[in-house]
Amino acid sequence: MRNVYQLTRLSAQANSSVLLLGETGTGKELIAAALHKLSDRNSGPFVRVNCGALTESLLDSELFGHVRGSFTDAVKDRTGRFEAAHGGTIFLDEVNSTSSTLQVKLLRVLQEREFERVGDTNTIQVDVRVIAASNCDLNLEVSENRFREDLFWRLNVLPIALPPLRRREGDIELLVRHFLDVYGKANQKSISKIDPDALTALIEYPWPGNVRELQNYIERAVVLSQDNQLVPDLLPKAVIGDSKASQEFIFRPTDDQSLIQEFVYNRLNKSEANAEDLYKEIVEPVEKELLLQVMQSCNQTQTKAAKKLGINRNTLQKYLAKFGLGRPKTEDSESKI
Repeated sequence: MRNVYQLTRLSAQANSSVLLLGETGTGKELIAAALHKLSDRNSGPFVRVNCGALTESLLDSELFGHVRGSFTDAVKDRTGRFEAAHGGTIFLDEVNSTSSTLQVKLLRVLQEREFERVGDTNTIQVDVRVIAASNCDLNLEVSENRFREDLFWRLNVLPIALPPLRRREGDIELLVRHFLDVYGKANQKSISKIDPDALTALIEYPWPGNVRELQNYIERAVVLSQDNQLVPDLLPKAVIGDSKASQEFIFRPTDDQSLIQEFVYNRLNKSEANAEDLYKEIVEPVEKELLLQVMQSCNQTQTKAAKKLGINRNTLQKYLAKFGLGRPKTEDSESKI
């Protein structure tokens, strides 16, 4: 998080696009607001748009505005969010959910700083800084043709990745005390103590909803508390270890990048402090599993598997020998059979 704060301070001084990456609830909107506040644009507007909350047509009108009569409900001209953000900053949350048509328009705004309202032919020039956020791996979205590569590179000038709360164990007590103070004042209560068992439960919980989930739980605990201590009984059953309740909240990564990060993080935590064979311990099991599954999908045919992996057959044979995976049949032997 110190690295995140440093990147935020440095990025705030520039005028380039910023791409915030992280799971839902990690605080991307707070970082976006900080970028605006620390920038030379802080006297201008800070406009937020949740791209995932609107349909394509509504989002088009929301971002770029429209003129009267451009569609059925357009009874008067409307200023879009980009125009409203002139001289300031616009924050595009969940930008990964935009359609291909809107992505073309966003690309033009980023490149040319101009657009037309829906149903209009007049071009509008804007001076606006774009901060975008995504809760999924945009590299994967690009590779699967769900997100334009050129737009990705336009947005990804200054990337800032926010770690999930389960990777920030040292921050949990600080956050808990902060939220206890905030909601204590809001509810005219003073909760100054944290039961050790409650703190242990909070640290060990995987936090699928990240900081936002922690914030909600502490607010509820403050409202329900009857003394000056946060005790386990004030926390949800899933947090304090109820087996049935916790099953519903086990963290399940939703994209490939999160899966990779979680796998590496877990293996590093399990390795010895003075380990010197991390490549073999972490990477080689993945290589072996990839070979096994690709060979299986190709009916154990080396030529097909090598093509699918993007390597030549000799290299594939070396890898198979390295992991002791035997001598699968080639297409030649298959034809003889």
